[in-house]
Amino acid sequence: MPDDFTRSAIVAAIARGVRVRVIVPGKHIDAVVVGKASRETWGELLQAGAEIHVFQPTMFHCEMLVVDGQLVSVGSTNFDNRSFRLNDEANLNVYDQAFAEKMTGIFEGDLGRSTEMTYEEWRQRPWHEKLMEKLASLFSSQL
Repeated sequence: MPDDFTRSAIVAAIARGVRVRVIVPGKHIDAVVVGKASRETWGELLQAGAEIHVFQPTMFHCEMLVVDGQLVSVGSTNFDNRSFRLNDEANLNVYDQAFAEKMTGIFEGDLGRSTEMTYEEWRQRPWHEKLMEKLASLFSSQL
């Protein structure tokens, strides 16, 4: 669950022409409160042009970032305040085009098993989902 600063940085990157594609867990999730709190913040990213894809078939727990088909960061760090500031996390950053291509292929395969969320779909989710997300977001500083 990226904080305000990180979401602003993502929005600014999109405005510069960076393509941002994210796969998030679907209904099979190990941290329900985090998932709900995160979903509450998707609107800003979707409006800016981020592509958010919801993984469908099973549990999805992957921490990987591919940048420009050159750099891969993979490890235990989640994209949230707790991982960045509190937890003892580790990532391996690999600058290798061949490895980045393999990881991009895996990402593309996972996209094929995901459903893209549009801003309109996000906006029109049921009121009870919005309420649960708003309540969960009250704990965002601890997630």
